[in-house]
Amino acid sequence: MAGNVNHDYHILDPDPWPLIGAFSALTFTSGMVLSFYPDLFGAVADVVLYLGLAGLIATFFFWFRNVVIEAQRGDHTPVVQLHMRYGMILFIASEVMFFVGWFWSFFDFALFPEPLVYNADSDTTTNLFLGDNTLGLGTFVPEGMEVLDPFSLPLLNTLILLCSGTTVTWAHHALVHGDREGLKQGLWATIGLGLLFSAIQAYEYAVAPFGFGGNTYSSAFYMATGFHGFHVVVGTIFLAVCLYRAYLGHFTPRQHFGFEAAAWYWHFVDVVWLFLFIAVYIWGGWGAEFH
Repeated sequence: MAGNVNHDYHILDPDPWPLIGAFSALTFTSGMVLSFYPDLFGAVADVVLYLGLAGLIATFFFWFRNVVIEAQRGDHTPVVQLHMRYGMILFIASEVMFFVGWFWSFFDFALFPEPLVYNADSDTTTNLFLGDNTLGLGTFVPEGMEVLDPFSLPLLNTLILLCSGTTVTWAHHALVHGDREGLKQGLWATIGLGLLFSAIQAYEYAVAPFGFGGNTYSSAFYMATGFHGFHVVVGTIFLAVCLYRAYLGHFTPRQHFGFEAAAWYWHFVDVVWLFLFIAVYIWGGWGAEFH
């Protein structure tokens, strides 16, 4: 009788992975700091960095595996699922604020630019500031610098992500109505569109007429779009795990929070891209020559 569960909450078993993950994150970030001083730390920085990265990857795999085992064991009661939803909402809110920081810097650079001239041969800029810098003296995109045409590859990627939002919704509705084949097909389509988006963005970076750094526009462009691309890769992996679990028969119409969290994350990635497309590609490069 003492072992009977008479409540809807999940009492977690002892698990070393939260502690391992914390130390791995500390090791990884410490390696990043050490790598800023290659002349002083040399190969030690790389060892610390990759050791922390290996620990984080192991933590992701084994900790998430334990969560899946708990779900299949029936530990994720409706009350537990509600709290997990709260946790996912807070996580997405923190991700929103992360991108707010990049948008903030982008708009700050754009609205208060310095008068710069871009040298395409050396991929560098020259500051022509000769007095008080006030709004309107300079341009965010340096004079002579070409930018990517927002209505070519970026527009294509926008359509791809919008389509992926519909396919993941299709998969969700199929799951709710017990259509497991529809769930698998929707996930396959979404993963394929996510991979296509990443491939096009990689090609876009390869043919971009400007490199990372050198001026505020290129730095803000690559940081904002690059971090979004990283989130697309993470979301694609998230959905791929859901597809694998779907083939194992893990999800049911009443219990499928793992898939629901992946769908929320993917829709968040979609919405962020729409803001990036409008603010960074269209508005940010307005008036500059297209490549």
